[in-house]
Amino acid sequence: MLILTCPYCGADACETDLAPGGEAHLKRFGPGSSDADFETYLFARENPKGVHFERWRHAYGCGKWFLAARDTNTMEVYGTYPAQTPQPPEELLDQIRTKHPDFKWRDIA
Repeated sequence: MLILTCPYCGADACETDLAPGGEAHLKRFGPGSSDADFETYLFARENPKGVHFERWRHAYGCGKWFLAARDTNTMEVYGTYPAQTPQPPEELLDQIRTKHPDFKWRDIA
């Protein structure tokens, strides 16, 4: 079972207490963008086998959105952080790199 720690209230919440929100750190396109850019924003998502950054809502707790880094292959959770963070904290990326030395944070924000 997936258990994530809410960075706001500090509770360890199992996946039944959470609501998934999809991929984190997407580049949003608004009015004036091309149709292709807007289509990519709406429909194109990564589905990696390995490290993935996701949005979650503590639905049956404090109700706030937060971001999580986890391994989709092993279900290992590397950490969680506030939703307003534009990119993963450096200490979280360092933790990921200790297990996956070839991991590189991509510029998707």
